[in-house]
Amino acid sequence: MTCASLYADKIRARGYRMTPQRRTILHVLHHHGGHLTPAEVYAQALVDLPGMTETTVYRTLEFLAENGLVHQAYLANGHLAYEIAREDHHHLVCRNCGDNLEIEHSLLEKLYRQLEAVSGFKLTGGHVTFFGLCPACKKIQSETGE
Repeated sequence: MTCASLYADKIRARGYRMTPQRRTILHVLHHHGGHLTPAEVYAQALVDLPGMTETTVYRTLEFLAENGLVHQAYLANGHLAYEIAREDHHHLVCRNCGDNLEIEHSLLEKLYRQLEAVSGFKLTGGHVTFFGLCPACKKIQSETGE
């Protein structure tokens, strides 16, 4: 089974076609295994689909996120990045060095339920990125008195 076939059924089940652009972008994200900015996706996608435009990459990434096939996350520099949607998780990102740590959704499950109870919303998905200082940067900061 190719990586494209993993996602084609999901796209078709939502009533959409698996276009060459969607296939290429999903392939790039699937094989990278981590977060890529739209510019990085674009650069890698051009190898397989030379005629693709950067605008198409942005629109396709938005489409894939809206349809639950990719997750959006913010990097330490505030830029948006994308990754293949696997299990729900969130991120802790160091504002100083950019290091990031994935945290399981189960750690925020109680908060999600509280938000639903207070707001009346039914949360169907979402990604949270927390920013702070990693242990190494926190230690350096405390040693330098900053």
